[in-house]
Amino acid sequence: MQLFHRTVNIHMYYRRQIESVLQHYTTIFPVVGLTGPRQSGKSTLLSHLFRDDYTYVSFDDFKTTTLFYDDPEKFMTIYNDRVVFDEVQKVPEIFNHIKIAVDRDRENYGKFILTGSSNFLLLRQTTESLAGRIGLLSLLPFQYSEIPEKLQKDSIFRGGYPELVKRQYAHTDEWYSSYLETYLSRDIRTVSNIGDLHDFKRFIRLLSANTAQILNLSNYSKDIGVAVSTIKRWVSVLEASFVIFLLQPYFNNYGKRIVKSPKVYFYDTGLVSFLAGISTEAFFEQGPMAGSIFENYVISELLKKELHQGGRGQFYYLRTSHGNEIDLIIDRAGSQDFIEIKNSATFKPAMTKMIEEYKDRKQRGYLLYRGSTVPYLPDIVIQNYSKLLAATEE
Repeated sequence: MQLFHRTVNIHMYYRRQIESVLQHYTTIFPVVGLTGPRQSGKSTLLSHLFRDDYTYVSFDDFKTTTLFYDDPEKFMTIYNDRVVFDEVQKVPEIFNHIKIAVDRDRENYGKFILTGSSNFLLLRQTTESLAGRIGLLSLLPFQYSEIPEKLQKDSIFRGGYPELVKRQYAHTDEWYSSYLETYLSRDIRTVSNIGDLHDFKRFIRLLSANTAQILNLSNYSKDIGVAVSTIKRWVSVLEASFVIFLLQPYFNNYGKRIVKSPKVYFYDTGLVSFLAGISTEAFFEQGPMAGSIFENYVISELLKKELHQGGRGQFYYLRTSHGNEIDLIIDRAGSQDFIEIKNSATFKPAMTKMIEEYKDRKQRGYLLYRGSTVPYLPDIVIQNYSKLLAATEE
């Protein structure tokens, strides 16, 4: 174990929008939890912000894990203040020891920082052991405003993982192939007994081909030849591992006409492109998945903005049984934004028809597309997607 490596090249550090929120959390919570997928930059971020103040302990290291289990009380005596415990979900027994240490020193804010790449396991342990003692944040891959301007357009189909951005998207296919094998296959199996890994990988590919679509568990069950309960469990594992997220349908006052199944999206569209064999901008722009990948991209980017600012907005979609749809509704404490997303550079009034029909005058409407920002209605904004994503404050 050691202080954060001082060999980090500060010139390679890309500022993250979550920094101020994370620092604030260390002043109001005894424990701060930072979740996010592997390779999203958690260790780099913490090294940059806390390298002189915190000791870094990684439970990816077998020796560290063994040291804890050999003598937990001695371990906690050594690492009792200003410690980052990385991949802490791998040693669930430590949570009760952290609770005891915090309760003995309750006014010591920022005592521990916990990181994990399994949202499910970390949330379960913190709910059971650290309720009221921990502030939770999520760090996802680079959001639009964190990516160098010359690479922002490519990030639509190449994704936002920091290492790829720093490489200017060189060797993208090799990176994602290694990521799937090294991280997902290994880490996902620690979360759940997957069984046939070949079928599971096939399921991920099928999901990527249907991103931004309704999640039909029965169809996947038939296609792969496994039980619906297995598909449901695989979905939960992929959610917990920050591979996919689900948008639930919005029900407010629309009765039985609303489609009730969720829609599936990937946190990173670069992974979608890799799984779909999209390797160039031309393949992306001219391919049949351009619209769904662009929709996925914009929604995942808005989710990054929300989470990295410490927001609590809830994301939904709306689709009626007649096929009327609004791509995204963001609900913030009763105030809703109705958002349509179009992979088009030409505005047509029909694009906002559903927003005009379903939202009321007090709610905001947006059309995010690839054309120019133009004036329209007082309560509906027609905006180039990049203008909204580039803004660091709302």
